[in-house]
Amino acid sequence: MNVPVSRRTLLQHAGAAALAAVSAGCGFKLRGAANIPFDTMLLQGAENTPFAVDLRRGILANRNVRIVDDPKLAQAILHITGIFQERRILSLSGAGRVREFQLIYRVSYRLHDGQGREFIPPGEVVVRRDITFNDSQVLAKEQEEVLLVRDMQNDAVQQLMRRLSTARLAAS
Repeated sequence: MNVPVSRRTLLQHAGAAALAAVSAGCGFKLRGAANIPFDTMLLQGAENTPFAVDLRRGILANRNVRIVDDPKLAQAILHITGIFQERRILSLSGAGRVREFQLIYRVSYRLHDGQGREFIPPGEVVVRRDITFNDSQVLAKEQEEVLLVRDMQNDAVQQLMRRLSTARLAAS
């Protein structure tokens, strides 16, 4: 049975094939798990925060890394020196009411060996998101803000994991 194929369908399939070929040719690949170059790590600071729980989970996803409680057993010590959340006003309405905020999630850290050698010098991961605000939808906007902060936290964990994966290069 001969089924006629429209020109549009052929162009769509050809476009998808071309996109796949170009993506593969330029070295594009999906981001995988960050490979941390240490066998043992100690996490210090912000121990019971949602960020630290997610970070611990991300580190343990590397099957070659073990988290220890004794600094003497750790090849690397990741010290979270601070987790900060900010909210800045971006715009106001003509009546002086807030129309738009910028949410900022900032994590300060340092990675060292516990004996003065820095693997990664003190640094920060900063994640920003803009959110509109409407007085008539206060509850919905509060829920949206909670979800955005959670997303920002996940993004900060992923960024820090990628930085940890380059630690040995920074130490050389």
